[in-house]
Amino acid sequence: MVIDLIIKIAILTGYAIAGTAIGLLFMGIGRKIVARVHNRVGPPFYQNFIDVAKLLSKKTNISHGWIFDLALLFSISGILLTLLFLPIGGVKLLSMDGDAFLVLYLLAIPSLGFALGAGASGNPNAGIGVMRALVMLLSYELPFVITLIALMIYYDTTSIAGIVESQHSQWAIFIPPFLLASAVADMALQGMLMEQPFDIPIAPHEIASGPMVEFGGKYLGSLMIYKAISIVVETTFFVDLFFGGGVIAHGKFSGIVNFISWLVLIFIFFTLALLINTAFPRFRIEQAFKFYWKYETILATISLIWVYWMVIT
Repeated sequence: MVIDLIIKIAILTGYAIAGTAIGLLFMGIGRKIVARVHNRVGPPFYQNFIDVAKLLSKKTNISHGWIFDLALLFSISGILLTLLFLPIGGVKLLSMDGDAFLVLYLLAIPSLGFALGAGASGNPNAGIGVMRALVMLLSYELPFVITLIALMIYYDTTSIAGIVESQHSQWAIFIPPFLLASAVADMALQGMLMEQPFDIPIAPHEIASGPMVEFGGKYLGSLMIYKAISIVVETTFFVDLFFGGGVIAHGKFSGIVNFISWLVLIFIFFTLALLINTAFPRFRIEQAFKFYWKYETILATISLIWVYWMVIT
């Protein structure tokens, strides 16, 4: 019993460390990519590891109360719990019927954590940023949920692991209605990652990074860890839904092959988000809301109807 508990704790710790390391590496490579697009050299790819270590080693004296202190812990716990429900390279840690809806709820926890922290800080820029973040959450979740429902109808399961396993013979991206749905979900992913044109909640030149304005020292280091894990979680969710979790091999050595396939795929879509970021200016909040609830929702509904017609015929 004790040994099993230790093994489970070790696995959970390993997931957290691996997710953080991969996310920080992606963030570092992403800074280099954006710098090259802007015709700059940019920092070394390992700079984020140095920054996190330096920030976590600083002595933080400024606090706005215990709610502010616990806000980031609340957000990091939510994103870590989400990671445990997502199959990685076909390997699942936690899975159950209905966990697709559970993951959607868990992804909303970080926004609530930032809302608590921003409210406790009393900074007006933080409050504006949180309000924008909640509006963005309401905006991109509608088309994303519609595409998720289409997947659940087609594969007849509400489990993410079930959707992944159903794609072992053919990834959803190669099925015509899901090609359209994947484009919708990718734009929703752009909003989840808060990359331009949907970086409205942080908008450094407008509201001084919004919810992050009062975070410094250890708080900022923890925020970077949260961002790193969220990159892995959100891109993995997309790859699980439309690319079968990156599973391309079965049998001997399939574990390492599928892990590499998953890693390459999530990096590709993170890079795509960065390239869109460098090509488009920031939307206003009403423009982003209109984009998701009008154009994206229409396309998502078309894909849902298309899938329903395929199933009943």
